Amino acid sequence: MNIREATRSYEDWLASKIAVVKGDLDYKHEQMAAAAFRFLRATYYRWLQLWPQVCPDLAKAPQVLAVGDLHVENFGTWRDTEGRLIWGVNDFDEAYPESYAIDLVRLAASARLAGDENELRIKPEDACEMILEGYSKSLQSGGEPFVLAEKHKWLRDLALNDLRDPVQFWKKMEDLPAAAATVPASAPKLLEDLLPERGLDSRLKRRRAGLGSLGRQRILALAQWRGGYVAREAKSLLPSAHVWAAGPKAEPKIWYQAILEQSVRVRDPYVTARADWILRRLAPDCSRIELASLPKEHDEARLLRAMGAETANIHLGTKGAAAQNQQDLKKRSGDWLFQASKDMAKAVKQDWDQWRKP
Repeated sequence: MNIREATRSYEDWLASKIAVVKGDLDYKHEQMAAAAFRFLRATYYRWLQLWPQVCPDLAKAPQVLAVGDLHVENFGTWRDTEGRLIWGVNDFDEAYPESYAIDLVRLAASARLAGDENELRIKPEDACEMILEGYSKSLQSGGEPFVLAEKHKWLRDLALNDLRDPVQFWKKMEDLPAAAATVPASAPKLLEDLLPERGLDSRLKRRRAGLGSLGRQRILALAQWRGGYVAREAKSLLPSAHVWAAGPKAEPKIWYQAILEQSVRVRDPYVTARADWILRRLAPDCSRIELASLPKEHDEARLLRAMGAETANIHLGTKGAAAQNQQDLKKRSGDWLFQASKDMAKAVKQDWDQWRKP
C-alpha cells in the first residue's frame, strides 16, 4: 500500500481502539506536509512497513524491547524522587520487541532529516559516528542514567536554557482550551490522584502535543498550589503501531510500563501506565526538548553521543542485550548505520513527496 492507503488503514485501526480527536488528526496531516522531519515523526506506522523492505538484514538483528519511535526530539527531562534533574528518552508509546538496530537507524535518519532542514548542523556521517560511539561505550560499561547534577553540566545547561522559561511555559498551559464535557470519567479521577493535594480547584484542559501521538486524547489538569502552578496530564494508551503493522498475528500487549521498569534509568515517579491512560507531571523542566528550544551554540556531536548512550540504557533492560548486540555490531561494516539511515531517509522522503501531491 502507498502512504495514503497506509495512513487511512492505520487511522481506522486507531479509531477502533480509542476515541480519536478528529481535529488533531487533520492538524497532523497538515504537519506531515510541512517538512520531511515532521513527516518522519508523525508516521511511525509507515516506517514499520518500510523498515523490513529497505533494511531486511538489520530487521533480523537481535531483538530487544525497543523504543521504536526514536528520533532526536524524543528526549526530555524530568525530576526524580530526590528532586534531581534527569535527561533521557521522553516517551515510549511505540515500545515493542524489535531489532535493536531499528532505534539506531531511526535516530540517525531523524538527525539526517533534521539537518536537511537546518535544525541540526552536523554531517550525517558524523552524526552516525557519534550515535554509535555513545551506544557502544554504554553497552560495554553496562549503561548509566543521565543525572544532571555533578555530571553532565553541559547537558543541564542545554536543558535549562532561557528558551524553556517557566513564565512562557505556564502561560501556554493557561491558554489551552477547556476540555470537552465528554472527558472520560476515569481521567479526572486519575489526574486528581497525582496532584499534590486532594480537593485542589483544578481545571481540565485539552492539550495538543507531539506529532506521532496526534489524534489521541490529552487531558490536562491545571491548578494553583501554594504559590505556583502544577499540572498533570493523561494521554490515551493503546498498543504500539507494531500491532497494526503485523496484523492478527501480533501480540496486542502494551509494553510502556515494562520498558520504564527494566531500562537503566532513574524513573520519573509520575509517569505510569494506568487503566487506559499514560499519566505524567508537566512542568518547564519535565517535558520534551524540542530542537528549536536549544541555544544557538551547542555541541551537537556531544548531544548525539549522549542520545546513543541513552538508547543503550534502554536496550540494556533486555536480558543478554549487551553481549548479543556487541557481537552483532562487530559483524557490521564501518558505514552500516550511515548507509541504512540514508536509505531509510530516502524512503521517507519519497513518501513525503507523495503525501504532498494533490
